[in-house]
Amino acid sequence: MIALLLNLLAAITWAALSGSASAHNLVLGFVLGALALFLVREPFGSKAYLWRVLAITALALLFLKDLALSAIKVATTVLSPKMNLKPGIFAFPLTVDRDFEITLLANMITLTPGTLSVDVSDDRKTLYVHALDCADPEAISRDIANGFERKIMEAFR
Repeated sequence: MIALLLNLLAAITWAALSGSASAHNLVLGFVLGALALFLVREPFGSKAYLWRVLAITALALLFLKDLALSAIKVATTVLSPKMNLKPGIFAFPLTVDRDFEITLLANMITLTPGTLSVDVSDDRKTLYVHALDCADPEAISRDIANGFERKIMEAFR
């Protein structure tokens, strides 16, 4: 019952923030609220719940920061008169093992300018990533492992 009330509150909050109380917007707010409640899945008010909310917020902030930095780096590269690029595909060894975590990581990599998730191995232990500049694939792998992958594991384990 509390979850339903929180979901209704999320829908109303969504409508207030978006500035439209249409039926479509309220339904969208309800769906987004249900998704948010599904992601946290902990008893409301517990330390685990608060930790998960903070970890998901940290993951979102990391993604936004990397999104901005990558966009600037790609724009600078494209606008430079001499593009010394070595595009390529490299294998990223996965630490995350659940389908949701792998999908989230692959989507975050794809949405970041300059990188694209290409495929996941059949055993779900390797993610193949295309990089605009693959001169140092070990450094890119380290950045992904210490950034997105670590934050995903903190948020969803």
